[in-house]
Amino acid sequence: MPNVGDTAPDFTAPMATGEVESFTLSDHLDEAPLVLAFFPAAFTTTCMTELSTFQARLAAFEEVGATVYGISIDTPFTLNELRTQHGIEYPLISDTNRELIEKYDVSMDFEKYGVYDLAKRSVFVVDGDGVVTYAWVSDDPTVEPDYEAVEEAAAAAE
Repeated sequence: MPNVGDTAPDFTAPMATGEVESFTLSDHLDEAPLVLAFFPAAFTTTCMTELSTFQARLAAFEEVGATVYGISIDTPFTLNELRTQHGIEYPLISDTNRELIEKYDVSMDFEKYGVYDLAKRSVFVVDGDGVVTYAWVSDDPTVEPDYEAVEEAAAAAE
């Protein structure tokens, strides 16, 4: 897992914006601070609460110049449907190949259900130099991030 002070692992992945686009982290550092919010799976209870909470707080992130991105192993088509059904305005990045959860070391399994390699609920804030300024990872998929702490980290990374 990248720690505070580490260079954020660069990546390229599909991004759902209503369309399907390509997203490369290093190409978006001018939008920093970047909030990378990993979540296990679309349309699940805690994940939808998290995504909706980031949406409700989106203006606060924009106020400090931060850009929010959600990341999960779902396809970009599923993520676009989620955005439509739940009014999520910020982009969602698709990690169907599980490369991002590997690079960020945030993979988890739900062995009792036979489901493997989902994203741990985690948040990284990346500054304009590509450095991680905030890192939070939960081993409990029912725990949400401290949204105020993420906002403060984004404001500090400005």
